[in-house]
Order: sequence, then structure tokens, then C-alpha cells
Amino acid sequence: MGRLEGKKCVVTGGGRGIGRGIALAFAREGADVAVIDRLSDNAERVAAELRELGAKGFAFGADVSDETSITKALAEAEQKLGRVDVLMNNAGINTHVDFVDMTVATWDEMIAVNLRSVFLCTRVVLPGMIERRWGRIISTSSQLAHKGGRQLVHYAAAKAGVLGFTRSLAYEVAPYNITVNAICPGPINTDMSRVGSAEWKAQKLSELPLGRYGEVEEVAPTVVLIASDEGSYYTGASFNMNGGDVMV
Repeated sequence: MGRLEGKKCVVTGGGRGIGRGIALAFAREGADVAVIDRLSDNAERVAAELRELGAKGFAFGADVSDETSITKALAEAEQKLGRVDVLMNNAGINTHVDFVDMTVATWDEMIAVNLRSVFLCTRVVLPGMIERRWGRIISTSSQLAHKGGRQLVHYAAAKAGVLGFTRSLAYEVAPYNITVNAICPGPINTDMSRVGSAEWKAQKLSELPLGRYGEVEEVAPTVVLIASDEGSYYTGASFNMNGGDVMV
């Protein structure tokens, strides 16, 4: 039996990159998984991969920052799965812009997708977890929540907000046997990590003690651990798979 045998999981931003890797890891450990992504075609492709692994895989297209859109998708996912045991808040965006050139629209979009979505998604699934007295809320933050980054004021602020959300909610739901944790990946070899100038990426690489970007396969095992019964004593924590970019 896998470590997530019989569990019902939702992964937002699961159509590619880290989200896809986590969804596949969940399925390999015995879970059924609903993939939510802004690009429904990507979600469908990953859901097909999940089914090839023998899991029940479902796909939903939704904008995680829009209350109506994501509430509908999560309600449909919960209906298909039967319940939601594990919520992986992974959807996110990244842009590089100097603060003096940052528009209000750019700021608002970053906060909406990377932070507001965590609130919206968690709010939908949490009542059921409280009723069943078991649940896992896991959100993707970033090592930049700890250290900040040039041209990334909006991104770092949103990701730091995810950590504050995680720690505070962990206090509230601990009596119901629900854990709330965050992962803080450093540069991972995904499409998102390719955003930014060649100069920025070279500088980032030079800062990493391990001297390389990480792989999705080096992120997913930690998420499986904190989603499982084996991770039941972790809550309010941030897990820093970042090649030594931040050491806390």
C-alpha cells in the first residue's frame, strides 16, 4: 500500500511543473487526484497520466484568483472525489519588474494569484476537513519569502503572505487533526524558473551553494511526506528545498 492509499487530493496549478510532479507523486502513493489549472488542456493531460498510473484522475479548468471560478471547480472536484483530504495550493505566477516601474495591476495580479487563491481554495475545503477531523493543507511559498529578491517585490510579498497564512491557520485547526504547512522551493527546473533575464538567471545560479537548479522530483517527496500520516507531527512549518539558497 502507498502512503496515501485511499486519500482524495486536489492540486491547483497541477497542469505542469511542480504541480504536475506533486499530482503524479500523490497518484503513485495510492491517492485519487483532481487537477485544477487555468489551462484546462494541461489539466486534462495530467489527469490522463494519473489514470495511466491506476488512480482516479480528474481535470478542471479554473482561475484560482476568481472566487466564482475556483469555488465551482472545487465543488465539482469534491463531488467527483467524494471528499477532499489533501489540498495542495500550488498555483502561481511570476514576473520580474523593477519596483519603480511596477503598476497597481501587476501588483494586484500577483497577490490575487499567489496569495488570495490560497485563502479562496482553503476556505472551500476546510469545513469538510473539520467535520471529518482529518486534513492536510499544503501551500507553495518560496525561498524568496525569507530573503526577498531583486525585481520581485510583489512576488516575495505574496509568498511571505503564504507563510503568515500557514502559521496562523495551523493554530486554528490543530484541534481538528488538520495540519497546515508550506513548501519553499528555490529555483526549480520548470517553465516558471525560466522567467527573467539571462543576467538574472546567471546571478541566481551563482548564489546557490549546490551550484544547480533543483528538479521537480526533489520537491514532490517532501509534499508526499507532509500529506501522509507519517507527516502528522509537522504543522505551521516551511520546508526549504532550495539548494542552500536560504538556510533556516
